[in-house]
Amino acid sequence: MSIHLVGGGRSDDYDGEVYVSFIAEAQARASGAGRTTPLIGVLLVGGGDDAAEYAEAYRSQLRRAGDCEPRITSINEGELFTTAVLDGIDGLLIGGGLTPAYFDAVTPITEELRLLVSDGLPYLGFSAGAMIAADTAIIGGWQISGIPICDEDFGEEIEDVTIVEGLGLVDLAVDVHAAQWGTLSRLIAATEAGLVDGGVAIDEFTALIVGDDEFRVVGRGSVWQVTAHDDGVLVSSLGA
Repeated sequence: MSIHLVGGGRSDDYDGEVYVSFIAEAQARASGAGRTTPLIGVLLVGGGDDAAEYAEAYRSQLRRAGDCEPRITSINEGELFTTAVLDGIDGLLIGGGLTPAYFDAVTPITEELRLLVSDGLPYLGFSAGAMIAADTAIIGGWQISGIPICDEDFGEEIEDVTIVEGLGLVDLAVDVHAAQWGTLSRLIAATEAGLVDGGVAIDEFTALIVGDDEFRVVGRGSVWQVTAHDDGVLVSSLGA
C-alpha cells in the first residue's frame, strides 16, 4: 500500500485522477476482508458555516473517482479526533484547511494511525493532510528571521516558519499548492536555513505516490524536489 500526497485543488467537474490509485488500494484491502465496497475515513477540520458543503465536495469527488463509501468526520478548529474515526476503515483521507489545526486535531490518534498505515492501510493527504504526513513537517509560516519567504496570506496564520514532528509516514518535508501559491520558496528557504533536509512541493491537482520501493507522480502539474547541496539548494521538477 502507498502514501498519496495531493497538493490541493478542487473542482466540481474534476475526474479525480489523483484519487484513483488510492481508491483501488482501499478496494483491495476491503476485498481481503470480504467486503465489496471500501469504507474511506475522511477527516476534516474547520469550514465554519460551509462545513457541510465542504464535506459533500469530498464525498462527491471520491465517488466520481471510484466505487467507495466515504465516512466523513468533521470537527471545528480546536477540537480533536478520537480513535473511533479509524474503526473499520479501508483507507484514510485527511483533508485540507488550516494546517496547524489539522496537526493538533490528529495528535490523539497519531500512534494508532501509524500502526494502521504500517499494516497496509492506504493514506491520502490532501493539502494540509499531505503536509502533516511528513516525518519533519512544515505546518506554516511566511518568514524566517524576519525575512519574508512567501506570501503572508499563505502562512497558515503563523508568522515564522514552523517545523514539527509530523505523522512520520514519509521521510521528507512536504509543501503544497506549489505553483499556485508560490510555496516552493518556503520549502527552498527552510532547506537553506537548515530547518528541514529538503523535501517536495506539490502542485494542485497533482499527487506524489510513495510506495515501498518507488514513487511516482500523477496529475496535471509537477512535484518540485528540493535538496540541500554544498553550494546551496538544488531544485528539480518531477512530472507525471
